Amino acid sequence: MLRPKQWTKNGLLFAALLFSFEEIRTETVLTTILGFILFSLVAGCVYILNDYVDRERDQQHPVKKFRPLASGQVNPTHALLFGALLLIGSVGTAFVVNPIFGVLCIVYFILNVSYSFVLKHLVILDMMTIAAGFVLRAIAGGVLIHVPFTPWFLICTLLLSLFLAIGKRRNELTLLEGNTGSHRKVLDNYSITLLDQFNTIVTTATIISYSLFTFTSDRTIHLMWTIPLVIYGMFRYLYLIHMKNQGGSPDRVLFEDKPILITVILYVISVICIFAIFE
Repeated sequence: MLRPKQWTKNGLLFAALLFSFEEIRTETVLTTILGFILFSLVAGCVYILNDYVDRERDQQHPVKKFRPLASGQVNPTHALLFGALLLIGSVGTAFVVNPIFGVLCIVYFILNVSYSFVLKHLVILDMMTIAAGFVLRAIAGGVLIHVPFTPWFLICTLLLSLFLAIGKRRNELTLLEGNTGSHRKVLDNYSITLLDQFNTIVTTATIISYSLFTFTSDRTIHLMWTIPLVIYGMFRYLYLIHMKNQGGSPDRVLFEDKPILITVILYVISVICIFAIFE
């Protein structure tokens, strides 16, 4: 119900710590871990609300019909009450840790509530809302350890998030075939061709933006050596979308596809080593 497997998305909170190598101390690491837990709990409340709102439509989905609320394993009213109590506790703790972080948690929750009731039905805006949630995660990570952001970092986060969101929509179209509207009405406004065009634009923009980020982030220019890993990771994900009909759950792809997982691990190790050696 809280979908802990999807909490991997909140790992983006550690990005600020990764790119602020000099700030890595016991205190900042523990603060980021606590922030990750709190943000994950808030996200869990969003998932509960989403499952509550979509429980009837999810029953038509070949995979989502097994979720606790859609399958009837959990009482919808009890789930909603539990989510409300969890939200109050997690947001309250977030304000104690850092008031701005607490505000970001509330903004994230409100954004996703808006998504559940309105924005997910609006073509293009549905994907942009998903991407905005990732940008909020990145900002929250920086707020926790009091480090500034570079515009290119946020642009890269936005574009990469759009890349994942487009892949998710494409997978849903492929999986549901002609029965798209019964599960998610906005899918009737998309086509495979249109989403492929979106992906072409976003893939190109992401690679260019990340390349510019490595050269203009006021850090060592040796970050450029991580560009091939980013290109390979995106190309591998496109391969999985087009050739394996995957991409509906980026968190599953991360752990189930070994090349993607290895690429992410190598990327993190490379960034740490580059900062440790050249700064």
